[in-house]
Amino acid sequence: MAVLIRNEVFSCFVFYGVILVMKIYIIAIITGQVRLRKKAFANPEDALRHGGVQYHREDPYVERCRRAHINDIENILPFLFLGAIYSMTGPSLTVARLHFLVFLMARVLHSIAYLFALRAPTRSLAYTVAQIPCLSMALQILIAVAAYA
Repeated sequence: MAVLIRNEVFSCFVFYGVILVMKIYIIAIITGQVRLRKKAFANPEDALRHGGVQYHREDPYVERCRRAHINDIENILPFLFLGAIYSMTGPSLTVARLHFLVFLMARVLHSIAYLFALRAPTRSLAYTVAQIPCLSMALQILIAVAAYA
């Protein structure tokens, strides 16, 4: 582990990766808090605990928060895999940091656009921008390992 941490690119990746994992948790907490505030529970036992079975229901804003959370999981997990492998291919620290930063900023904007229902195409553009560094890392990984395949 110490050897990986001494790898500047991997250390940079770990920094951004941990922030992104924390972001997933933050969106999950927001979703839970909105459920409580809106009294819209996915499970009957939770509804009973918080006032009655009538609160076992869907709420549009809770669903929006939940979709933002699911979207984070669907996109951040592949980034974590790609970023870890990419870090081991020997990229430039500056270029790698740019990949990681662009992904982070685009995902933050995506969540803001989702949670605050910003006008289209803000969310779509943020999603697309976040895919660019992932595609770039994936291609660079494939190029790096092609010689060994």
